[in-house]
Amino acid sequence: MSRTLLRDRAYEAIRDAIVAGEIEPGAVVRDADLAERLGLSRAPVREAFSRLVDEGLLESKPQSYTRVTPVVAADVRDAAAVVGAMHELVTRVAVPRLMAADVEIMRAANERFAAAVTAGQVDLALRADDELHDVLVRVSGNRAAAATVARYTPLIRRLERRRFGEGGTCRSAGLHERLIEACAAGEVDAAVRVTAEIWRTLADLADFD
Repeated sequence: MSRTLLRDRAYEAIRDAIVAGEIEPGAVVRDADLAERLGLSRAPVREAFSRLVDEGLLESKPQSYTRVTPVVAADVRDAAAVVGAMHELVTRVAVPRLMAADVEIMRAANERFAAAVTAGQVDLALRADDELHDVLVRVSGNRAAAATVARYTPLIRRLERRRFGEGGTCRSAGLHERLIEACAAGEVDAAVRVTAEIWRTLADLADFD
């Protein structure tokens, strides 16, 4: 396996463990321990640490520690503002390009989302949520927006998971349905308005200071 693939594997595994709360905020992480856990050498784990520090999921003090960052309200709000703006952008571009098959993928994803929320299955709910919104990101063809969404969404996901565990309901399936109907009708402005509402709802989750 190439060095790039090893680095990406380490990054995705550690990121997902942080987002899922398997590695809790404030926990000190060690490259040797995680390398053994992942069956990798220490080099790709160190590279993953560097990327995760840059993305705000880890913080590091040279020669001292590397640890998981706390969930900070201001950071979540900032991330939600940026990710929301990117989703509004891709929605505006993607809606005129959507095919019927794309809309059906969104409908199916929302059905899975609603079922998972009802069942309290947070992982399935968030995965379905990603699948729904990823249709618009993909169809837009905007690689810069896609990269920005991928970079900052994990900061938001940590809070979504926590709120879900406290009895919250993640994003509303009803908002998703309104978005899908606007997309199906080719109503660009309406789709963008609903997208903005979805991300405002997420930003409101960060009012916990």
